[in-house]
Amino acid sequence: MITLDSKVEAVLGEAGAKRKRIVEGLHIETVGDLLNHHPRRYVKTAELTEVESLVEGEMLVVVGKVSQSRERTYTDRRTGRPAYRVEVTLATGGPDLRMTFFAKNARVSQYHQHRLQPGRRGIFQGKASRFNGQWQLTNPQMVLMGTPGEDTAQLALENLGDLYPIYPLTKGVESWDLQRAVAFALSVLEELPDPIPEDVREEHGLIGLRQALAWLHAPDDFGQVTRARKRLAFDEALVTQLVLGRRRRAAAAEGARPRTGGGGLLAAFDARLPFTLTAGQERVGEEIFDDLARDRPMNRLLQGEVGSGKTLVALRAMLRVVDSGGQAALLAPTEVLAQQHHRSLTAMLGDLAAGGMLGGADEATRVELLTGSMTKRERTEPLLRLASGEAGIVVGTHALLQDTVQLADLGLVVVDEQHRFGVEQRAALTDKSRGVPPHILVMTATPIPRTVAMTVFGDLETSVLDELPAGRAPIQSTVVPLADAPHWADRIWARAREEVGKGHQVYVVCPRIAGDEEEPADALDAPDAPDDWGDPTEGAAGGGEDAPRPLSAVEDVVAELSSGPLAGLRVQPLHGRMAADEKDRTMRSFAAGDVDVLVSTTVIEVGVDVANATTMVLLDADRFGISQLHQLRGRVGRGGLPGLCLLVTHAEAGSPARERLDAVAGTSDGFELSRIDLELRREGDVLGASQSGFRSSLQTLRVLRDEETIVAAREAATALLDADADLRQAPLLAGMVTELERTAAAAFVDRS
Repeated sequence: MITLDSKVEAVLGEAGAKRKRIVEGLHIETVGDLLNHHPRRYVKTAELTEVESLVEGEMLVVVGKVSQSRERTYTDRRTGRPAYRVEVTLATGGPDLRMTFFAKNARVSQYHQHRLQPGRRGIFQGKASRFNGQWQLTNPQMVLMGTPGEDTAQLALENLGDLYPIYPLTKGVESWDLQRAVAFALSVLEELPDPIPEDVREEHGLIGLRQALAWLHAPDDFGQVTRARKRLAFDEALVTQLVLGRRRRAAAAEGARPRTGGGGLLAAFDARLPFTLTAGQERVGEEIFDDLARDRPMNRLLQGEVGSGKTLVALRAMLRVVDSGGQAALLAPTEVLAQQHHRSLTAMLGDLAAGGMLGGADEATRVELLTGSMTKRERTEPLLRLASGEAGIVVGTHALLQDTVQLADLGLVVVDEQHRFGVEQRAALTDKSRGVPPHILVMTATPIPRTVAMTVFGDLETSVLDELPAGRAPIQSTVVPLADAPHWADRIWARAREEVGKGHQVYVVCPRIAGDEEEPADALDAPDAPDDWGDPTEGAAGGGEDAPRPLSAVEDVVAELSSGPLAGLRVQPLHGRMAADEKDRTMRSFAAGDVDVLVSTTVIEVGVDVANATTMVLLDADRFGISQLHQLRGRVGRGGLPGLCLLVTHAEAGSPARERLDAVAGTSDGFELSRIDLELRREGDVLGASQSGFRSSLQTLRVLRDEETIVAAREAATALLDADADLRQAPLLAGMVTELERTAAAAFVDRS
């Protein structure tokens, strides 16, 4: 008896080498794995494929018709004997394609001519190439429509509808290999129990599981594909929502310590503010205070454009926790930002940050700084004050995650620019709360795709600061396409010199530090998905540019600008290889106006606030991710002066890289950019630790496309758990939930 748990070899019927490729290359080990290996797209079998344009090297799958077939004889240079080639012209709904088949003897040549007679139709696969001005299909493989059994792959067309499925593949495996195995598996499966209760299926208009799989793998029309995908997407969404729902209920049962205030620190701080909070800051502050007052952990995303006042809102939340007898930790991604935050918080608090010190206010606390570059001696006293509870707030980098850091009563974790931290790193800090989960506040100007996914899935509450405080000016963002207009390079630096001439300052950001270092592995944060046939795709540099043109490097650019177009200006470098005190000194000099042009890596990406900086030049901008670009341009326009951001690129027009840059230039809306980023990178592992796209645990479900399905599944999951928390009435569904909960990835569901 064949079941979903049977070894896939039971339905393959392939030779040993191909079986091995399917099992190892596609990670298909059971019949269930095979049925869950979904087609990526479909080709209409009833009509010729409309090929609108061709790209050299592109892998094509087309329905075509042989329009011409002829044999040519030539002499094999190696043997001196006659040899044959059959030249076939394939008509499509667009350009004709030539296919060539070589044969060492007349019998094989006649075989090719017989099977590829004019008028014969089929599904053809191969790479597009050009030879002598004509498009070719190189190394073609095919399924021909005609007499069953003529080709070994012909069986793939039996019981097939008008759409032919194209699967994600590995080398040596074709779509018809999988389609034939799937068809056989569906015909011999004796049992295919449906895990979704019938009343849930009826309420949401879902077809049965067997019908969904049949329509997904062998549909008659796209309507069947849509209904099949809806059902399977609902399955994934429901199981995921049940896991998340059970986690939320377990966390609520475990409880968190309500932080309702009671001290006078927050009131004293608010009384000293030299300005009035915006309506948005007031509203979001109350949302956070309401969460902090509950006996379950807050898990809130605070989204706001750069300069919207997120840090002020977060500080007021930290003061509320300190007023409640607890402590707050602010986790920053870089030392530059941690130092900036520490200076900013202590400056805003004044004597309220001098607890236990001469001149400190009665309500005061201490604000500590912990970074990796601090010596053991420098860290000793801050660590003691944190362990004793004397210090109420700590700002730090990854150094906060070390085992030596102990806090007396961690009540709130604020994570700044969450896209710079992995899930495990955030979890390590929350583990310091000594058994009582802390409240979590995540701040970001551009949510990463995984955060958007978790927001849609309902695991993060969201607060949005949708207005800018007084003094923020608009930023003009412009793509500078040097591949199209290389002469614009001179204008970039002329524009920078003009701004300095007006008394303003300029940032120049490069993807590398030195010209002799390897390209950073994380420079391309948004590669395209592999195509249907497993070929490597273009990286984020885009435009088909494989040329060895070196990426811009800080040290090289400083030398070039100082002796060239910006000669006479005060140009200084800033990058991660510099000592911490040197970086701090350089930033202070820039903030004081003693540096005209700061040439930097992305260490200035977040938190750096210099009101007089008006221009941001991003060299090789296509090497940065969307969220990075959005953050970087937010460094200008902060002092009431209009900002200018130049996105300099060599990427070709129409490439994915240029499309990303055009998207960034076209909007300043952080959530809109995150949706664009999500479309490019996919969701990441919604239940796991992965931060980006192609290790997604989702097979059918897509967060943007299936938002309505996710919301419906959340409602269904809530109803099921309310009625039966252990899902005893739906044992198959309970088994799927339990299996997902057991995975290592699921351990991080509630730690996002």
